Amino acid sequence: MAGKKGAGVLELAVLGLLHESPMHGYELRKRLNALLGMFRAFSYGSLYPCLKQLLAKGLIVEDRPEEPNVPLALQSRRSKIVYKLTAEGKERLQQLLTEAGPAAWEDEGFGVHFAFFSHTRADVRLRILEGRRSRLEERLERLRAALARTRERVDTYTLELQNHGLESVEREVRWLNELIGRERAEQEQQTKNSSKTTPDMPRETGH
Repeated sequence: MAGKKGAGVLELAVLGLLHESPMHGYELRKRLNALLGMFRAFSYGSLYPCLKQLLAKGLIVEDRPEEPNVPLALQSRRSKIVYKLTAEGKERLQQLLTEAGPAAWEDEGFGVHFAFFSHTRADVRLRILEGRRSRLEERLERLRAALARTRERVDTYTLELQNHGLESVEREVRWLNELIGRERAEQEQQTKNSSKTTPDMPRETGH
């Protein structure tokens, strides 16, 4: 189950990055490490099987640019393969960006979904943020309960570690509260603006 979740996160990350621009495999690896490395351990060994699957599904294509004055036999070895998104890949990316279920707000998936919020619908962004906050609030309750039970039985360093974990979750909940408030305010403003620009229906006048 965890493997499937990880594969889905990697698929979203690869498609999202290639949507921004075509990339060589090495460049894609670096960008993925910067993106996924903040949220979980990223294995380079998982990238190329993912690319192979995306190629087989027709979601991406390989582009081998021809090098002038280089024999054809050498080009296959020397040229860097550039990966590009296909029309089907763009459709798949949009489908993934509309998913707002638990996988989108778990530790593994939230960061990657958040990284592509600029391509995500406002209502989906809000559902993901609220789902993430709800999950963390549940985690806070468990951490506080565990801390209350063990406070008298653990040493100073273990207690400090538990407090650090608690503070980290509390900090993220505050951050999410700010983001949710901002998202709601922006959506309300957009609703007001759209209602202002909608022309009034002409009134019927009696004769």
